[in-house]
Amino acid sequence: MNRIERLSLLLNENNLDAIFLTKQSNVNYISKFTDEAAFVLACKDKHYLITDGRFTELAQKECVDFEIINWHLFDRNLIKAVDHVCKENNVKRLGFEKNNITFDRYESLKNILNDVELIGTEGMVESLRYIKDETEASYIKKACEISDKALEELVPHIKVGVSEKELCAKLEYYLKMNGADEIGFETILISGSKTSLPHGKPDKKLIEEGDFVTIDFGAKYNGYISDMTRTFVVGKASDKHIEIYNLVKEAQQVGLDNLRAGVLANEPDKAIREVIKKYEEFYYPGIGHGVGMDLHEEPFLGNYGAKVIEEGCIITMEPGLYIPGFGGVRIEDTVVVTKDGIEILTKFPKDLMIL
Repeated sequence: MNRIERLSLLLNENNLDAIFLTKQSNVNYISKFTDEAAFVLACKDKHYLITDGRFTELAQKECVDFEIINWHLFDRNLIKAVDHVCKENNVKRLGFEKNNITFDRYESLKNILNDVELIGTEGMVESLRYIKDETEASYIKKACEISDKALEELVPHIKVGVSEKELCAKLEYYLKMNGADEIGFETILISGSKTSLPHGKPDKKLIEEGDFVTIDFGAKYNGYISDMTRTFVVGKASDKHIEIYNLVKEAQQVGLDNLRAGVLANEPDKAIREVIKKYEEFYYPGIGHGVGMDLHEEPFLGNYGAKVIEEGCIITMEPGLYIPGFGGVRIEDTVVVTKDGIEILTKFPKDLMIL
């Protein structure tokens, strides 16, 4: 059963005549469209991709199971195009992604589709994306291979006197030169005491002797994202550098050891807390997340995780310790859950590298 057929089953289960998809990753997943500025209106028996004149030719080539609608032909009004499709298909109950629509667009839907009952939905397409098929897994694996190679090429340039921004630019160059369509997300490349910021941003700061350098980055390949973090020390590592690093490395391994099909998403967190209890006040409990067409998607791992991990989920494992005034360490891999456990897709070494 293909994706659109599975979505049609969900429409029946939810007593919907159609669903209007506005979240770009969901649009691309269902339609296999590879660009932007598109929407899907999926009815029970017929499916539409709504875009504008910039993308109609590409859409006709890529979305062979969809009728392509150019919304510019409806007084340049997207909702009038939606109304046209609803009338053609006698849609009376229309689902929409309530977490991904502006109030203005919702008001337009209400005002123009005045004979249609609007039903807010949540996570419908995301539930289909929870388990990756073989093609999706192959794209993420390739993105991970690209990331491994790019970081390998960057390491010789990580030295005293080089700025975070320069290293960031080189890494993103290496990602693209090794086959990435684009970077997977905004690169985190920070050093020194800034590494206590889980999502710090690279700036003009120069790498100094004794700095931690944390690099959290990914590649995008055929619409799918990899995610990896490695932490290094430049110059000489102190005893505390080594202690914190090895503790996080052990914690990450324990997290991986407790990640398998059938476990709840909060179970790895419990095991990790036993490892890092000495520094638990500096531990951030968001230790992983699903990754695919979006950087962050279900299942989310942490003390709040309630989903059941299933075979075919692709997830990151990224525990970290973040100590203000000193710095932080995060080690992250992208893994696929198999019937026997997990396969780690990001292969770059995790032993402490002192550069």
